[in-house]
Amino acid sequence: MNDLPTELRYSKTHEWARIEDDGTVTVGITDHAQDTLGDIVFVELPDCGRQVAAEEPCAVVESVKAASDIYAPIAGEVIAVNTALRDAPDTINNSPYTDGWILRLKPDEPKALEALLDAAAYAQLVADES
Repeated sequence: MNDLPTELRYSKTHEWARIEDDGTVTVGITDHAQDTLGDIVFVELPDCGRQVAAEEPCAVVESVKAASDIYAPIAGEVIAVNTALRDAPDTINNSPYTDGWILRLKPDEPKALEALLDAAAYAQLVADES
């Protein structure tokens, strides 16, 4: 887990969150999550404008192994989704922290990100689960 981006925050359910310069939050799943799922073959994206609560399922990722809910790491309004994933869901496997982002939120409370795990705490979580 040497390549875990330190600028991101992480949920215990293996989503990452990045605060953007404009105050929005980009969300995806971690490298560990995509590796555990295996080859991703479909992504069900939420509708823009949807209000989500923290820890609420807001998307679904299907792989050759299983379907997995994606949980909102914080509460907010979905303001964008990565529509490129409809044609190339395996982008999550190839680039989980950049091109494989899933959705963007306008957070209800930006400081809610501070309650998420930092990279070191997430690395420990993954180690404890192994």
